Amino acid sequence: MGEQRQGSDGYGIRGTARGSAPVPLSVLDLATVGKGLTASDALRTSVEIAKAAETRGYHRMWVAEHHSMPGVASSSPAVILAHLAAHTSSLRLGSGGVMLPNHAPLVIAEQFGTLEALAPGRIDLGLGRAPGTDGATAAALRRADRLHEGADDFPQQLAELTRFLDDEFPAGHAYGRIHAIPGPVQGSAEGGVQSASRPSIWLLGSSGFSAQLAGLLGLPFSFAHHFSAANTVPALALYRESFRPSEVLDRPYASIGVAALAAEDPEEARRQVLTGALSMLRLRTGRPGLVPTPEEAAAYRFSAAERDFVDSWLVNIVHGTPETVRGGLDELVERTGADELVITANAHTPSVRLHSYELIADAYGFPKDITQEV
Repeated sequence: MGEQRQGSDGYGIRGTARGSAPVPLSVLDLATVGKGLTASDALRTSVEIAKAAETRGYHRMWVAEHHSMPGVASSSPAVILAHLAAHTSSLRLGSGGVMLPNHAPLVIAEQFGTLEALAPGRIDLGLGRAPGTDGATAAALRRADRLHEGADDFPQQLAELTRFLDDEFPAGHAYGRIHAIPGPVQGSAEGGVQSASRPSIWLLGSSGFSAQLAGLLGLPFSFAHHFSAANTVPALALYRESFRPSEVLDRPYASIGVAALAAEDPEEARRQVLTGALSMLRLRTGRPGLVPTPEEAAAYRFSAAERDFVDSWLVNIVHGTPETVRGGLDELVERTGADELVITANAHTPSVRLHSYELIADAYGFPKDITQEV
């Protein structure tokens, strides 16, 4: 498997906990688009976040596949990751995740094989089985009306993708003469040199299905705590109980996605996270749009039902001063036993999101520039 067969100690998967952080910290970016801003603005911010994450010592940065959502510009993770790779040199980059049922496995193997060739040893391929959008959009993506078929076939799609990445279809298989390029076959061609690595596969989920599958396959697992908090502890327990050592990992490795926003002024943090909560409310009620401004969110008149939703949403967002956020993240690690936190800052204002990652790094005593460490 290339990189993942260099040993079962999690090379390229396990990160380093810097400063006083209890576990490695990473970034999940949705390239959010706020009112008054463009997709270009959002993607420029993604680059700035990647540069800051690399400099300060965050372990990895992931982008997530979403479709038909005006406030999210990350519909094409592979394209964004190629751009981020061109602006970084050591930060791990990956999908958090690619929704595999939306795509032919060969296409994903080619896309991420290309990314691995562009940024050797730095690419994660995180995979989910949800559509990342509404049913009609999923049907348009898959050119099929039977939307559940892809999700039900996820283990088979995963096996096919893995075989393409490893160029290891069994003899006589219908795809035995098909090769994902860039990929291992180039190393076995006359005069070819084998690449030292290949993308690290992760399974992502918000329920027990992918948790159990990741455990059975001995793969790293990332749980979407930021939008399914009630299921976090049961899913991680199921992953650990199901885990079987593999060529990839000799013991479980689980990260969780967590929404967090730090600001010097706790009221500003509250104003900003409310923009994301209102955006999610509109999405869940069939009114997706750009992320509202803090002024619009503050002036919005919530119905009783809407207020209940927003309050329940905000309770799972760690926000406030850097010290408050640090305490909330520490408590989350203690409660869940997560091996890594993947932090997403969902708010309207790009500078606030970027500054939040800096403040969290400061709160844990991260170096100002890891490239200057001796």
